[in-house]
Amino acid sequence: MPANSTLPTYFISHGGGPWPYMKNEMPGVWDKLEASLKAMPRELGVTPKAVLAISGHWEEPDFTVMSSPQPPMIYDYSGFPEHTYRVKYSAPGAPDIAQRVQTLLSEVGFKIGLDDRRGYDHGVFAPFFVIYPDAHVPILQLSIRADYDPAAHLAAGRALVPLRSEGVLIVGSGLSYHNMRGFGPRGAIASREFDNWLNSTVCESRGTERSNKLMHWEAAPAARSAHPQEDHLIPLMVAVGAAEQDQGECTYHEDAFMGGVTVSSFRFGGVAAVL
Repeated sequence: MPANSTLPTYFISHGGGPWPYMKNEMPGVWDKLEASLKAMPRELGVTPKAVLAISGHWEEPDFTVMSSPQPPMIYDYSGFPEHTYRVKYSAPGAPDIAQRVQTLLSEVGFKIGLDDRRGYDHGVFAPFFVIYPDAHVPILQLSIRADYDPAAHLAAGRALVPLRSEGVLIVGSGLSYHNMRGFGPRGAIASREFDNWLNSTVCESRGTERSNKLMHWEAAPAARSAHPQEDHLIPLMVAVGAAEQDQGECTYHEDAFMGGVTVSSFRFGGVAAVL
């Protein structure tokens, strides 16, 4: 990437299960999400050296970073077509970036481990199959911490800021609404109320003000209805922490996702000229 370039960060709503591999079974359902993910390389205008993905599907007691040079697959879903348990997303890992992540987080006092066996979960391989379908960009995952502490994840993001000028794209991958018992029409009101708050918080404030609001996200309208367990929200904190002073912008939004819920994705920081 060009000298002195700083990549934005993203928080993406990654959809349901292995959805890019079963569009024939569910035609049209994922079109808006797919379009937003396909737009990311054009928005960036450059090819990252690597992607550091923080997925809501990997949590550990302490931050842990994937260090395999060729990560395997993890089919962490059930009830989907048989062929979705044989898909392969063969992006290489990035052991050198893993060491850099470990150093940056250790320097600010975090305990962080390396995992050379961890594979790509669907919070990563599903959306990145759309973003980089030929799997040419190295990807490594950073776990979230099992305590879901917003302050710790914001602080981790702050520690990772140097990666943005080193060609590493930081992407939090979760869902802005994640109540497994509340998809469909029953989740319409709660998801809309929480999404309104989230969009306002993320896009109309920044810096300490935005971070403080996110640290107290449980006080937001319908917060616990939208996230009974916040594993899919916490990756947002890392993306925000790594771009704390940058403007947030909604890059994907729909109010009829999976039967009627409202969901959004966000970018933090500017983008390069369109390719």
